[in-house]
Amino acid sequence: MDMHSRNEYVTVLKERYRQAKIRDEKSRILDEYCANTGQRRKHAIRRLRAADGPGDKPRGRRGIVYDGAVRAALAEVWEVFDHPCGQRLEPVLKTEVAKLREMGELKVPDEVADKLVKISPATIDRKLKHQRETLHLARSRGGAGPAYLLKQKIQVRLTQWDTSKVGYLEVDTVFHCGSATMGQYINTVSATEISSGWWEGQAIMGKAQTRVFEALKGIRARTPFQWKGIDSDNGQEFINDILFRYCNGEGQLLFTRSRANHKNDNAYIEEKNWTHVRKVVGYLRHDTLDELAVLNDLYADLRLYKNLFQPVMKLVRKEKIGGRLKRKYDQPKTPYQRLIESGQLSDEEKEQLRQLHDRLNPVQLKRSIDAKLEQLYQAYQKKTRNQMANPQKKQTPRSVTSYMIQQTPLR
Repeated sequence: MDMHSRNEYVTVLKERYRQAKIRDEKSRILDEYCANTGQRRKHAIRRLRAADGPGDKPRGRRGIVYDGAVRAALAEVWEVFDHPCGQRLEPVLKTEVAKLREMGELKVPDEVADKLVKISPATIDRKLKHQRETLHLARSRGGAGPAYLLKQKIQVRLTQWDTSKVGYLEVDTVFHCGSATMGQYINTVSATEISSGWWEGQAIMGKAQTRVFEALKGIRARTPFQWKGIDSDNGQEFINDILFRYCNGEGQLLFTRSRANHKNDNAYIEEKNWTHVRKVVGYLRHDTLDELAVLNDLYADLRLYKNLFQPVMKLVRKEKIGGRLKRKYDQPKTPYQRLIESGQLSDEEKEQLRQLHDRLNPVQLKRSIDAKLEQLYQAYQKKTRNQMANPQKKQTPRSVTSYMIQQTPLR
C-alpha cells in the first residue's frame, strides 16, 4: 500500500474511529489499520486522532507563561549567584528577588518579579539550558593545562601486545576507600607483566605522584626481568612529569597510555586487580599506618605465592561458532614457568628464580597470607571499635559526602 492509498484509507477509517463509543470497537479499528498498512499502533492512533476537517478543532497549546523577559531576568539572577542548579536557585529567588529590586540591582516589572518567585526548579533548568551550554562551551575553550600537553606526548596503546616479548607491563592503582572517597586512604600500586603474567603490588598512603613513582621503582627493583615499557591509564598519578622524565631518561622505558574512558585497553591489569587485590583484600576502607604496614607484609608473601605457585592460562585464539564465541587457552603454567621457558632471561636470573622457588613452601606461604589477612581485619576492627563487616562485600556508597554533627560543648 503506497502513501496515497494509506491517506485515503485513513480518511475512511477516521470517521468510524471518532464515532465509535466503545473502546473495544476503537481497538478493532486500530487492529484493522495496523494489519492492512503494517504501521505501528501508536502511529495509527496519532493519525486517526489528527484534526484535518473544517469542523475539527485542533488541539490547543498552552500559552507561554515564562517569556523572554522572565528568562532574561532569570539569567541575570543565575549569574549573580554563581550558576546554581534549579533546585538551589528556586529558594534563592523566593527570598532575594525583592531584596535585589530594592537595592536597584534587578530592574524588572512587578509581573516579571511575581513569575520569578513562582517558577519551579524544573522550569528554571529548562529556561536556562542555552545559558548552561554556552557557559560550558566557554569554559571548555580555556587554554590547555600542562597535563593535557603532556598527554599528547605519550603514545596511546591498546591491548594488542606482542606477548612473545618479556618486559612490558601494565600498571594501575586500586583504591581501598570503602564506601566514600573522602580523606586520605591506602591505594595499591598494581603492575603485571604481559607475557608471563608476573604480578607485583605495593601499598601506599594516598595517591601522590611521588609516592606512586617510588612504589614503581621499588617494584622494578624486585622483578626478576628487565623492564622495556609500561602502560597506564590517564590518571594524574601516572601521567605526570616525574614518571615521564624517568622513562625517557634514566629509566629508558617505552611509556604508553590507554584511551580515556576505555577500561578494556588495560585488560591485563584490570584482571589482576580483581584476582590478586580485590578478591584477597576485599572492599573495606584502610586508612591507617598499621593497615599500610600489614598490607605491604601481605603483598610480600602474596607476590611469591601467586607468581611461583599459581598457574595462569593465556588466550590463544577466539572463534565464533554459530552465535557463540569459543575461546581456546594454552596449557596452564605459573608466571615463574613462563619466564623460565621464555628464553629471554639470563642464566643468572634463571638460577636465582629456581633457587627462590625451591626454598619456598607454598603451604607455609598460604598460612602466612591467611594470618596477615586476619591481622589486617583485626586492625580494621580496632579502628572501627569492633564493628563487624564482610571484607568481600562491596561497600554501599554513601548518599552524602558530608554531615552536620552536633558537637559536644566543652567545659
